[in-house]
Amino acid sequence: MKEIVGKVWHLSLIIGLRFFGLFVVMSVISAYAADLTGATATLIGLAVGGYALTQALFQVPFGVLSDKIGRKKAIVIGMVIFAIGSLIAGVADNIYMMLLGRLLQGAGAVGAVVIAMISDHVREEERAHAMAVMGMVIALAFTAAMIIGPIVGGLDDGVRILFYLAGALAVISIILLYTVVPAPPKITHAFAEDEAQVKDVFKDKDLVRMYVTFLFHSSTMAVAFFLIPLALKTKFDLPMGEFWKVYLPAIIFGILAMGPAAVFGEKYNKGKEIFLISIGFTALAFLLMGFSANLFLFGMGVVLFFIGFNMFEPLLQSFVSKFAKAHQKGAALGVANTFAYIGMGLGATIAGTLYGIGGSQAIAIAVLSVSIFWAYWIYGMRNPGFRGTIYLHTDIFDRDKLDSLKTISGINDIYINESEGVMVIKYDKEMLDEDEIRGMMIKE
Repeated sequence: MKEIVGKVWHLSLIIGLRFFGLFVVMSVISAYAADLTGATATLIGLAVGGYALTQALFQVPFGVLSDKIGRKKAIVIGMVIFAIGSLIAGVADNIYMMLLGRLLQGAGAVGAVVIAMISDHVREEERAHAMAVMGMVIALAFTAAMIIGPIVGGLDDGVRILFYLAGALAVISIILLYTVVPAPPKITHAFAEDEAQVKDVFKDKDLVRMYVTFLFHSSTMAVAFFLIPLALKTKFDLPMGEFWKVYLPAIIFGILAMGPAAVFGEKYNKGKEIFLISIGFTALAFLLMGFSANLFLFGMGVVLFFIGFNMFEPLLQSFVSKFAKAHQKGAALGVANTFAYIGMGLGATIAGTLYGIGGSQAIAIAVLSVSIFWAYWIYGMRNPGFRGTIYLHTDIFDRDKLDSLKTISGINDIYINESEGVMVIKYDKEMLDEDEIRGMMIKE
């Protein structure tokens, strides 16, 4: 694990700094935007969540761009856009300038690119642990943002300072990218270049299942963050200054759940089972939050939600990178994160409508219904553990024989890590044997 941390800590820090810049204003921006010239309820809501819309719009373009011009260049472009958006939001004196800044913040959608770069630096069997490291950094960024945001935001011009801080962190991320992040390995693809087109990342049924899972996973988060603060305030009369008493244990248990989920999902080939358990936690969590009459049971529901939600975190990105071919990872992760941001927008909107119709109980019943379908959807997915990976050194095995493998049923992907002199072959364990493939590739 120490070796994996050494490979990905810098990239995890970069993505953590970006998420911190987005999260740190979330707890104060609606109150701040309400005082801006031209503000209406609808425009305030757009100021809060508008970044997710542009994130969804630009995830795929940035993913495809990174596959074509390189990960680092794409990340720089995105971070510059994010910094400009932060600066505009910081100087905004009316709601429309604020909207421009927030939309530009989201337009620098490099999350999927950084994740693809992390997957470039680690082997297939290390990815769940690498994603766990990244997930923990994001979780820490979220926790710190929820504490620092209200404290700094309460100062004179505090919200402006938060936006300037977000822009400064984007600049720091660019510096880190070129000072401590090594260049990704040079990859030679054995499959046709036209298979890197966006439409081709929808051909794998398991990838499509993952896209829909991203949609449901992020939508439940949006629903939770709509329901939890509203219920704490209106149903349990808890002062806003004491919300942390509910959130803090939930965040702690959620972070603790990520490690075992990564181990069982990857090492013991139980990824699909982890997903199903997580969905069960999510359904139970919303039933408690929707129907509980006392704060303790409601708080238990919040804890269960964070556990279920975070159990997905170390595996979601890893599974997408496993199912996608090497030259499709940027595009596939871009599609997955696009579904995630769409889920955020839909989740909060639908939750508001349901709450107006039947209160928290209606939300709980709706999430339970979605969870049943979601579990059925995941049940049909093949566990990534059935997809094996072979690493063959080019000084022992014949790279000229790679083309002959492409016609064999059960070969999912082939590429060459030129930097390390290693051929990588991904195959279906139920259809092919590793020793058989090695025998075919040995030099004569």
